Amino acid sequence: MRYMVVIERGEKSWGAHVPDLPGCIAVAETRGEVVRLLREAIDFHIQGLREDGLPVPQPSSESEIVEVGAS
Repeated sequence: MRYMVVIERGEKSWGAHVPDLPGCIAVAETRGEVVRLLREAIDFHIQGLREDGLPVPQPSSESEIVEVGAS
């Protein structure tokens, strides 16, 4: 499965979350590290859903880059 992730750069760290998997998040010092940790978090999250007998949400989120002029 391929889930869309949102990656955000903070002042001192990076954060990421998966819109299709509420509560599935990661925080790290670098972008590469947050992607690696989020991949692990997704695996762990899905494993937990399966162990609890809950359905695994199918990827459904999409993204788009929207360019606007500065005011």
